[in-house]
Parts: sequence; structure tokens; C-alpha cells
Amino acid sequence: MSNHQSPVFDLPSNPHRTLVFVKRIGLGILVFIALATVWRLSVNRVEADNLQQRNVASLQRSVIAVRSKPGESSRKIVLPASLRGNTETQIYARTNGYLSAWHKTIGDQVKKGDVLAVIDVPELEQELAQAHAAIAQIKVRLELAKSTLKRWKILKDTDSAIEQEFDEKRSAVLQAEADLATAEVNVKRLENIENYRRIVAPFSGVITRRNVDVGNLITEGSQELFALTQIDPLRLTVWVPQVYADDVKVGQDVTIKLVEAQGKTVSAKVDHVAGALDPVSRSRQVDVSLPNKDGKLLPGAYAEVSISIVGKTSPMVVPVNVLVIDQSGTHVVAVDAENRIAFRPVKLGRDFGREVEILDGIGASDVLVASPSDLLVEGEKVSVVETQKKSEEKAKEKPLAKS
Repeated sequence: MSNHQSPVFDLPSNPHRTLVFVKRIGLGILVFIALATVWRLSVNRVEADNLQQRNVASLQRSVIAVRSKPGESSRKIVLPASLRGNTETQIYARTNGYLSAWHKTIGDQVKKGDVLAVIDVPELEQELAQAHAAIAQIKVRLELAKSTLKRWKILKDTDSAIEQEFDEKRSAVLQAEADLATAEVNVKRLENIENYRRIVAPFSGVITRRNVDVGNLITEGSQELFALTQIDPLRLTVWVPQVYADDVKVGQDVTIKLVEAQGKTVSAKVDHVAGALDPVSRSRQVDVSLPNKDGKLLPGAYAEVSISIVGKTSPMVVPVNVLVIDQSGTHVVAVDAENRIAFRPVKLGRDFGREVEILDGIGASDVLVASPSDLLVEGEKVSVVETQKKSEEKAKEKPLAKS
């Protein structure tokens, strides 16, 4: 038989030692289980945190951010206008009759007091002749009354006249004098009407309309006969929007561009500025005076008036898709340093189509949200993707796609 024996564990022959050995083995197993449990819990916690972060990241909205750029602090606004005379009037008749002649027509230069037309009023001449005759009759009656009163005064001094009859003679003189004054006033009235037959120019200018011809029936105050315009200087009226209304001052230089001048401009000055805004158009009336000594500029012509506006603050220019307009007004959605949403009201300036000017409400360093969603709320944290970075990424992708 072979002396080889199967291996066996050599256990201590002492029972006490055996018990200590078993306890040590059990304690080691417990420590191992505890360490494994702690390790597993830490792994679970890390995985839970990662899952939570992934969930938060997946739930967090991404927004496309844009930045504003500075606009022009000094700008020019161009407003339409029409040339018109410094003084314009329509001339009407002050008497009834038929037009017997006209002496001025459209385009004629006239001076103050020039006769433009004459109205024929036959019945007026008869009335005036009758009034002169009435004056002559009253003068004869007055002379007789004075002579009679003089004789009665001699009789009264000698106590040969009755007091009542003397008073009647004196009253006849006073009555004749009153009738004479009335007749003279009537003659002056008719002479004034006679003067109204002659239509004269109230000021120097040019005839722009003539609406009557010889033989036309003229009715007092109901028909325009002529239109007269003073062409030097000319005047323009423009309506400045409310946003620029406070920046226009009397005496300010403006530039006027005329269509017939083929791009050439002329300089003028602001004469008057209205003291209030028009409640319908929300604009301010501004009158501009334009010299026209040679008379080449015609009233009624279209013109464009350029006014230089120097703003009190430098405006910012942003894309139009950053604006949010609702019941509370116009505002933009900004992202602060902690990537949180903030709604800011703004004051708009000029509209350039794809871009708009903001006069107040944002700064140069503000990050704005393009095409903001209606679901965004104040204070919400978002992830920001700037349009510049996106364009750079697309530019990098294009060469890769070609290769």
C-alpha cells in the first residue's frame, strides 16, 4: 500500500483555539459583507445622482440667445411734406352781381391792392344816386328849418311868439340834422359796397386759381373767385412722431430734398413747434420756412424733410424676434448670470424690418432669448445656446460633409 494520504485541514486539537478561529473567520465575513454593502450603497447613490442630473438636464429648456448691438446716438428722421405758400387765401365777393371783367389770371404776379376783377351791380348805382338825392333834399329842408327857427327866435325875444310853436320849430331843425346824418351814413355804406365791386389783392403773391369768367353770376360769400399764394418764403409742415417730439427745437437746421431737384438738397430752419401732440396721430406739428427768392419752387410740390435727432441715450439694436407683445406691453426675455429667465419691459424706437431699435430697458451686456416660448416663466433656469456658436458649428460641419 502506498503511504500517500489525502490532505486534511489541521484543526487545532484544542477546542478553545478552534472556537477562536471560527469567530475570527465569522468576523471577517461580517466585515466583508459590511464593506460590500457600503460600496453598493455608494454606487447606488452615485447612479441615482447621475440619473437625477440626467433627468434635470433632459427637463431643462434650451434657449437660443442673441446679443444686442449699439445703435446710432445721432440719427436722421425723414418725413414727407408738401410745399405751400407762407400765406394762402381764397378771395370771395362781398356783393352780388355779374362779373364784368377780370384783370389777373393763374400764374400772374400781383402786388397788394392790385385789381383782380370787377363786378357789375346796376341796382347799386341807382341806390347810390337815390341816396345822394335824399341828402340834397334833407339839406334843403334843414336850411328852411334853420331859417324858420331864426325868425321865431326874434319873435320869442320880443314876446310875440308862443313857446310851444318855438319848440316845434327848433325840433324840426334837430330832426332835419338827424335825417341828414342818417342819409350820409347810408351813402357811405353804399360807397363801400361800390368799392366791393373791385376785387383787389390783399397781399403780394401769385394767382394759383381763377374760378370765374366774364358774365358769371356772383353771389356774396358763397363762391371762390381767386386763390392767392405768397411764394417767398415757402412753408412746410411735418408731423414728428411722439418718440422724437422733444428733440426738435425752434431754429434747428433741417435738410429738404425735392423731387424736381434730382437729388439736390436745400437747407432751411424750423420756424414753429407745436406746444402739444395731436391726440389722433400722436405726433407734433413742426413748421419749416424755406426761402424762394427766385420763385423756382412751386407750392404743392412733394418734399422730404430730414431732421437730425441727437438722442439723450445710445439706443440698442436687436432682432425683431426677441420682442414679446402682450396685454402688459412690449418686453424682452433676458437670461441673467445664473442662466435664469427675466422679463424686462422695453421702449421701442425705429423699426428696420428684421431689426428694431430699443431706447430703454436693456444694456449692452444683456443676453436675450430669440423667439421665446410662451412656457417660459420668470426665474426659470435654462441652458443657453448662442447663435454665434451655432453658426460656427454649422460652418465646421459643412467642410466635413463635403469631404
